[in-house]
Amino acid sequence: MAKPLRIALTKGRLEKDTIGLLEGLGYDCSAVREKGRRLILPIPDANLEVVLAKANDVITYVEHGVCDLGVVGKDTIIEMQGKFFELVDLGFGRCRFALAAKKDTDFYSGFGVKSIATKYPNVARRFFESKGMDVDIVKIEGSVELAPLLGLADGIVDIVETGVTLRENGLEVVEDVVPISARLIANTVSLKLRQTEIEALIRKIEEALQK
Repeated sequence: MAKPLRIALTKGRLEKDTIGLLEGLGYDCSAVREKGRRLILPIPDANLEVVLAKANDVITYVEHGVCDLGVVGKDTIIEMQGKFFELVDLGFGRCRFALAAKKDTDFYSGFGVKSIATKYPNVARRFFESKGMDVDIVKIEGSVELAPLLGLADGIVDIVETGVTLRENGLEVVEDVVPISARLIANTVSLKLRQTEIEALIRKIEEALQK
């Protein structure tokens, strides 16, 4: 048997949803379900080896070829970019990037340069460039909702799922930026050298998603 295809999964919700998808294909994922503290786990009947990692690291591992495949959110793909193939929209992990500001303020009024707080500076910069707007980007690691409340920024660009956190902090969505969901990505060399195996897995996944 060929060596297993190595697939990096983003820890947490995307990991659980991906394992659910693989189990739906009939594969025994008990080793991953009962992982303990292990980070590399086998799915023998699928000839897969799962690597559990943070989202940014999933892209790094795939890009450098130590993993053949990866499952990561479109948010991370847009922010990091990189050299890999995006193969399938897996349909789960749905949310969106949105521009938000303090409630009842007209964000686009006035002529001054707007200040934008975000964890995703590349996403924010490209969004405003597409509008021909010059903005100051402030990189925030924690709760970006604080920035407008403290007067640090005019608005934020962040991931929004339900909007509850925004509303509870007196903010509202001004405009949606781009929809997000989990994607299957592949290393460029792996896709050439292991094309048959990867395409067979893709077909099974796409058939399952269409049911």
